[in-house]
Amino acid sequence: MRVLLIGAGNMGLTYAEGMVKSKLLKKKNIMVLDKSKEALNRVDKMPNFDTFDRLEDCVPIAEIIMVAVKPYHAEELFQRIKPLLNNEQMVISIMAGVTIDYMKEALGIQKIVRAMPNLPAKVGKGLTSYVSSKQVSRLELFMVEDLLNTTGKSIRVENEKYIDASTGISGSGPAYVFYFMQSMMDAALQMGFSENVSKVLVSQTFTGAVELFNQSNLTPDTWMQRVASKGGTTQAALDSMQDNNVNELIKDAAFAAFNRAIELGEEY
Repeated sequence: MRVLLIGAGNMGLTYAEGMVKSKLLKKKNIMVLDKSKEALNRVDKMPNFDTFDRLEDCVPIAEIIMVAVKPYHAEELFQRIKPLLNNEQMVISIMAGVTIDYMKEALGIQKIVRAMPNLPAKVGKGLTSYVSSKQVSRLELFMVEDLLNTTGKSIRVENEKYIDASTGISGSGPAYVFYFMQSMMDAALQMGFSENVSKVLVSQTFTGAVELFNQSNLTPDTWMQRVASKGGTTQAALDSMQDNNVNELIKDAAFAAFNRAIELGEEY
């Protein structure tokens, strides 16, 4: 199986490196194409990749093509690769908002997978939601899942609505966590801690809390009750968040991302 990755940006290379580390594919079975010479020079320094700067040299010989470019490049790119494709090939897109129906029409092929990864894929802790066209077989879906799992975990969803929804939760979600972390670090600095100590305090707190959650069947609400005691320090913090409607504000933010994903999809 030969895989072609179009777009050697951060997320594209994350998947390429994940595939290499997983030993899912044989050496030199991962092809990388980018129009940037600088990007290709970076890839050339890594082992086990074949690099290309011409679509004609790599698209026809790939069985799976992963498209990892910005959505606004989709129309031009698809026009160029459409004559090079055949209906046995499969395209996996990680472009936000670009729909399966649009890709089918623009590419002239039927086997399409639309996926939504997130940034922790860079450290093997990513979450990728994906959905496929009906023409993708069960065996091919197993291959797709194996490829996506090289950067963490994957979840197959029922339809594209849930790709947009997962954008609002897992796709954009790391930024919400970083926002909360930054606020806690700012508070620690104001309390007099150094920058390094503030970072350790916050990062270890998040790491520990997530590990507790993952190793149990308890809900976040239950864990909050276990940490907080009546009239104590934690309860004071939770009361402040409740009074300031933080819960609703976080949900509003997630829906803002979800609605924006829908808007982007309407452009295609």
